[in-house]
Amino acid sequence: MTKFVGTIAISALTSLIALGMASALLAEDLSTYRNFQLGTDLATVAKQAGESPSQAKVIHGRPALIQELEWRPQPLGSTAQAEPAKEVVFSFYNGELYQIVVNYDRYATEGLTAGDLVDAISAAYGVSAKPAGPAKSTPGSYGDPEEVLAQWEDSQYRFDLIRSSYGPSFKLVGLLKRLDVPVQAAIVEARRLDEKEAPQRDAERIAAENETERAKLEKARLLNKPRFRL
Repeated sequence: MTKFVGTIAISALTSLIALGMASALLAEDLSTYRNFQLGTDLATVAKQAGESPSQAKVIHGRPALIQELEWRPQPLGSTAQAEPAKEVVFSFYNGELYQIVVNYDRYATEGLTAGDLVDAISAAYGVSAKPAGPAKSTPGSYGDPEEVLAQWEDSQYRFDLIRSSYGPSFKLVGLLKRLDVPVQAAIVEARRLDEKEAPQRDAERIAAENETERAKLEKARLLNKPRFRL
């Protein structure tokens, strides 16, 4: 079993390195992940991923349009190396790609150390830097602690290698830095508006449900009244 896990880990590491080298003929280009480029529009990214733009989910509609498009990479051919990326989530701000989150398959990275992944990613993005100050665990999307292990950064872009305690698992997060502040501000404002308008939406939902029920009963009444007999 140990030999098998080790083989899987080595295969995953080899895949990571190969993918890194393939995407890095322009070494240390932090604007891209594989052939996807931060700052690209939704239609272009969807076409590259083989998806439809209509599949993008609207996360917030105001004060800015924030959308997400999920992509599950597939190995090319039966003899292709293992695909370490389980899922890639592209996030858009007013139609512009501002964030790429690569969630690695926990089984494809089983047995790999943080250093193994850093080495593989550095083949594409150059020498990594440790986060400023001691590593800290912060809550992830599902409440599990997450830790930033390494960063690759220039004046416009940043990639973070993050480890979650759940699994444990790894993910790589790419960011278009100039949109970070506007996106976060838009998310905060969207949540404020949602909370403010929640009572109104609830009242409208209840009124709509009541009207639907009233119409259903009236339809049943019109059908059953003429047929009712003692």
